[in-house]
Amino acid sequence: MNFQLTEEHLAVQAAAREFAQTELLPGVIERDEHQKFPAEQIKKMGELGFLGMMVDPKYNGGGMDTISYVLAMEEISKVDASASVVMSVNNSLVCWGLEKYGTEEQKQKYLTRLATGEIIGAFCLSEPEAGSDATSQRTTAEDKGDYYLLNGTKNWITNGSTASVYLVIAQTDPEKKHRGINAFIVERGMEGFQVGLKENKLGIRGSDTHSLMFTDVKVPKENRIGEDGFGFKFAMSTLAGGRIGIAAQALGIASGAYELAVKYSKERKAFGVEIAKHQAIQFKLADMATNIEAARLLCLKAAFHKDTHQDYGMSGAMAKLFASKVAMETTVEAVQVHGGYGFVKEYHVERLMRDAKITQIYEGTSEIQKIVISRELLK
Repeated sequence: MNFQLTEEHLAVQAAAREFAQTELLPGVIERDEHQKFPAEQIKKMGELGFLGMMVDPKYNGGGMDTISYVLAMEEISKVDASASVVMSVNNSLVCWGLEKYGTEEQKQKYLTRLATGEIIGAFCLSEPEAGSDATSQRTTAEDKGDYYLLNGTKNWITNGSTASVYLVIAQTDPEKKHRGINAFIVERGMEGFQVGLKENKLGIRGSDTHSLMFTDVKVPKENRIGEDGFGFKFAMSTLAGGRIGIAAQALGIASGAYELAVKYSKERKAFGVEIAKHQAIQFKLADMATNIEAARLLCLKAAFHKDTHQDYGMSGAMAKLFASKVAMETTVEAVQVHGGYGFVKEYHVERLMRDAKITQIYEGTSEIQKIVISRELLK
């Protein structure tokens, strides 16, 4: 059992940290306040290879392992969770899903461009009445022979108005229930496809979250992913890996808040000494550091399971469940350590606290993770 990172892992981690500090940190407060999508920064992330890290080099990807991805996600998320969720969706849900289950033609047409960040992707599963219950798809895809006719609404879609490629889950045969669901590649600009209003969110406000409407959208048969009825399995398999990315995001939010709390505790004085010398603060920092380290090990274990082709369903769910809890608890405590300054945008921790909450909700709520874990335990 070796807990040492390789030189390559350390290099990826350092590159991500450098990018986050030099490119993402400037302007992050303003982007949050004005709900501004970090378009310029995302373009640079693509150029540096952060948007297709695990994709095979023959499709223009980085060919890296999941551990590298987790390390990079943590560093990016320490500074800007709005940027890291773009990175997570593009890597874990869109690129991975296409590379694993797409046809060679689909990979050449879409994956090669997604891996470089030339275009970005979106994953469209949630609906107004189908969140945690992903089997209740109201979006329909009627088989018309050489194409499908897509109708319905998707919501909470990350990269909603900025993506060029959308992986859309829809019901083709309601009588077959989840076995009648399909996954489709929908291109921006297809007739009948409309992007709805942007959501005004508590956190990750720089992220581009929209509802999407499909009205008689003709999707060519060759844009279906996998065999007929494979869509639900595709969505669940893809989300299992996506949870590792969101766990790493939660870890980054927590560790970013912790680092700010440590720094502030050494600068701020109360009762004549730095507050870091008060036991009340020391105990908070000790709890933060311990929980973050536990979350980090869970994330790396899930990544290791994925890289070594072991079942990572339960380890990924555990990582997301625990890391998101740690993110919420750590950011609240980081605000407390900062006192009144923690309530002010200038000190970053209030934003990290707002960003943390979504990690307990998207790509499977904490309650869903407990269902996944308990099912595995009771097999």
